[in-house]
Amino acid sequence: MANFPAATARPSRRWGLWLVAAGLIALALAAFAYRAPITGYGTTAAAYSARVACSCRFVAGRSLEDCAKDKLAGMELVTLREDAAEQSVTARFPLVAEETARLKPGHGCVLDPWEG
Repeated sequence: MANFPAATARPSRRWGLWLVAAGLIALALAAFAYRAPITGYGTTAAAYSARVACSCRFVAGRSLEDCAKDKLAGMELVTLREDAAEQSVTARFPLVAEETARLKPGHGCVLDPWEG
């Protein structure tokens, strides 16, 4: 049997580092490619949830906890927060979007204008 020097372990470590680097680059490219759809879905989910929860809370008079039960399937990540003084509900999709709907007399609940 031949004895291999300890230096031969380094090339296998290099391959491992290259594989990890390639994986991270691939992950970054995938995240960039899917950024627009995720942002769109997150904004839509937050806007929809804010408007529906605002109507539920301030038009129908239900509690915010009860209104949270009305969220559609797939919107489990959306969180709701109310401001009773402003008669508004803010919905947040983590790291992506936050939208607020307010009770406007004669119009029901409407979303705050979008900036951008």
